[in-house]
Amino acid sequence: MTTAGTARETTTRTGPGAARQHTLRERNLELVARAVYEVPEPLSRAGVAAATGLARATVSTLVDQLVAAGLVRELPAVTGGRAGRPAVPLVPAPRSVVGLGLEVNVDYLGARVLDLTGEVVSEQVVPGALHDSDPTVVLGRLGALAREVSDGVAASGMTVAGARLALPGLVDPRTGLLEVAPNLGWSSLDPVPLLGLGDLGVRIANEAKLAALAELAGGSDVAAPDSFIFVSGDVGIGAAIVVDRALFLGERGWNGEIGHVVVDPAGPRCSCGAFGCLEQYAGKEAMMRAAGLPLDSALSALITRLTEAGDAGRPADGRRTLPAGRALGSALADFVNLLDVSTIVLGGAYTELLPWLRADVEEVLADRVLSAPFVDLDVRAAQAGPHAALTGGAREVLQAVLADPAAWV
Repeated sequence: MTTAGTARETTTRTGPGAARQHTLRERNLELVARAVYEVPEPLSRAGVAAATGLARATVSTLVDQLVAAGLVRELPAVTGGRAGRPAVPLVPAPRSVVGLGLEVNVDYLGARVLDLTGEVVSEQVVPGALHDSDPTVVLGRLGALAREVSDGVAASGMTVAGARLALPGLVDPRTGLLEVAPNLGWSSLDPVPLLGLGDLGVRIANEAKLAALAELAGGSDVAAPDSFIFVSGDVGIGAAIVVDRALFLGERGWNGEIGHVVVDPAGPRCSCGAFGCLEQYAGKEAMMRAAGLPLDSALSALITRLTEAGDAGRPADGRRTLPAGRALGSALADFVNLLDVSTIVLGGAYTELLPWLRADVEEVLADRVLSAPFVDLDVRAAQAGPHAALTGGAREVLQAVLADPAAWV
């Protein structure tokens, strides 16, 4: 598995007991595991020794422990045309220890399991209308879905290391509380107990931030930039800020709420209570309304309508059938002016809608970003695939395994 960037945390140490001290063996196990996981081509034991500076005998012992724990797999030996013992390439072990990503969004529930190679080994996504829903009922349904998926992979001999729950709102990862999710109608909620998943370790996170981590991990021929603004467009619109391959979280991790940036103070009331928020112009339901479609229509119906309308959604009379682009460009211009990040990655529904959004977004950015004459503003489609927060959540679980492989040995 290509490892994703993770949020940087600063720990203030006031004495030797303020932080857990890794033993030398634990530290060396982590070094060896990362050497195996974080290279584009498999290393042998000798290659790991060279990469880590550890003695070959130490590396060999630690690799044997990681193999026995199901974290590392040995490939068939290769000679390389030289005399001596053939090299045995080492790779992440498939279908052994796995991570579970869970998500509640406004129009679906999802569960996805990834193994250490980054392969999706099981998933279920269930559509639903979850506006102003009962969190006890919805999270109970998601918990049942998670148990079904987890039981299936466990029956195949895999071990679920834990889960991350993605939610579209203000999440406090320190307390495990969802402060508010306006489009769901949820507030002041402790969601994990409502899943009913017992002792499976579940932590919560913001949906857009987990999706950005999935994007950062790559998995396509187009590498993610070191710094970018990730925008997840659905019924709600969230964003995440990545700087030097790490999430920028602000004081409490509540930044990136671009969907509630006001683009027109005289606009319609938003679910958050304000007027003229971006979601009222560029959210999925707003785009359906603008195209004359039922709010719960599939994205494919909107794309069909736009394709029929003509070139990039603009018929000959100049009427814009997708006015979301200018509103989105306006909000993004504010972000770029404030953050000085020149790459914008559009995920969620925006990935497929980019052909109808790009011209307006780029026009507004060029007009409103002060640095536009001096930098190349890059607006691109996300590469992480559908429901990226599920992938990001599962990867974060596996990152924790990689950070402490001694717990599995």
